[in-house]
Amino acid sequence: MIELLRTNDPVLLSFAQALLRDADVIHLLADSHMSVLDGSIGILPRRLLVDGDDVERARRLLTDAGLAHELSDRA
Repeated sequence: MIELLRTNDPVLLSFAQALLRDADVIHLLADSHMSVLDGSIGILPRRLLVDGDDVERARRLLTDAGLAHELSDRA
């Protein structure tokens, strides 16, 4: 799995997941339970991961949706 984006913005994560889900891109939201460590204040970012075979398609989907500036450099 390759990191597509990293953020602590729940709206952005929800939107990105909806785009990926609608395009049948398998993805995983990592670190979603890290709020236990930060006291539930949401300072620790969550990572949206996609399969390596789908990373280019996923990047294109998010770019077309205007989220290019949110994409991780790790992908």
